[in-house]
Amino acid sequence: MVNVGQAEAPEIDTTELLPHGWKAALASGLISVLLGVLILAWPGISILVASVLFGVYLLAIGCAQVFAAFTLPVSAGSRILHFIAGGAALIVAILTFRHFGEAYAVLLLAIWIAIGFIFRGVATTVAAVSHPGLPARGWQVFFGILSLLAGIIVLAAPFASIVALALAVGVCLIVIGAFEIISAVRMRGDVKRVPVRVRPATGSAA
Repeated sequence: MVNVGQAEAPEIDTTELLPHGWKAALASGLISVLLGVLILAWPGISILVASVLFGVYLLAIGCAQVFAAFTLPVSAGSRILHFIAGGAALIVAILTFRHFGEAYAVLLLAIWIAIGFIFRGVATTVAAVSHPGLPARGWQVFFGILSLLAGIIVLAAPFASIVALALAVGVCLIVIGAFEIISAVRMRGDVKRVPVRVRPATGSAA
């Protein structure tokens, strides 16, 4: 027997938040391309300017990853991974801003940028591979692998100057940003076909 007026809490599907997920990805992609072009177009870029620009990028992807942790219809483990990746990017961004004046600034900057790429690539790839129903899944897998490879390249390459590092990372930002924009557009199309299931609260009489 069920008590009169007893109601179940509404069960809201996580896909309700998906329409906003592609917007975060699109914004992150546009910022990546813009910063990449700006870095490549800046002759003789200084360590201070490069640190600020790279720090802005890491802040952007950190916010995008944290937002993805709450919007993508993935498992709790993948959400935690996205959240950790976003938090790591935000922490690394702060470190980037703080270490631009030190003797090993180029090395530290390369490490911070590489860590940001790698964490994001791993989180994106794992989430996409683990969930077949994820919007624009194929593009997200490709984008995640691309970010991971970019991080490995930046981490492994011996950059003797800030100019060399800026050129390499600038190219990576443009390529990664372009594919992220494509992924966001494809995600927007897939999101329109994902139903949002909301079970309203109901009451039953005895």
